[in-house]
Amino acid sequence: MSDHHEPAIHLAFSEKYTEEHSQEYFEKHNRKRLSDRIEHRMAQRALRLAGNPGSILDIPCGTGRFWSMLAQDPGRELLAADYSSGMLEIAGKVRDPEVVRRFRLLQCSAFAITLPDSSVDCVFSIRLMHHIGESTNRIAMLKEFHRVTRDSVIVSLWVDGNYKAWRRRKLEEKRRREGEKSDNRFVVPRAQFEHECRAAGFAISGHVDFLPRLFMWRTYVLRKSTARVSLPD
Repeated sequence: MSDHHEPAIHLAFSEKYTEEHSQEYFEKHNRKRLSDRIEHRMAQRALRLAGNPGSILDIPCGTGRFWSMLAQDPGRELLAADYSSGMLEIAGKVRDPEVVRRFRLLQCSAFAITLPDSSVDCVFSIRLMHHIGESTNRIAMLKEFHRVTRDSVIVSLWVDGNYKAWRRRKLEEKRRREGEKSDNRFVVPRAQFEHECRAAGFAISGHVDFLPRLFMWRTYVLRKSTARVSLPD
């Protein structure tokens, strides 16, 4: 495991993932069998869209929920990173030891990945971007993914244009009226995020939706390019 470096951009919620909380996170997602199967199918479709990359960085890897799927290709080079040492410790305990041995583990932030430029074919980032509320922070993260990947990025987030996003907006309006704090999860307009991807130097190859028009989850497949667009002031 590499040395841990404090990133220039730090998100306060990331501090909650102690080893105890990471164990609870594993148990929660382990109970969600149906949604877990759907998310795995989404990820498999996204990998096919990305051309079944030969090397992958899973960030944040959490407790290794996708490791067995990513390791199905016996020739694939596998890396996994998380800001939380607790997540990495639990992943090493709860996953198949043969699968765990396939992965090189890194403790680092998605804003400051401790790898050289163009280190992997694909950066695989599931269940992180919906925690990033500021456009500038999303672009900073995407630029770091652009630096580390040679070819593609697979990234999931919550997008608008569906029933759950409408419900979420109503909930947020109620929270604001009642003076409650945000829970650090955000719906991003699809057009805005796609523009942010282009601003970070990516072309959009395609996307996979979790039950379209109903749920908010969308997984994008991005291709690295040298062209960048400017965001309006």
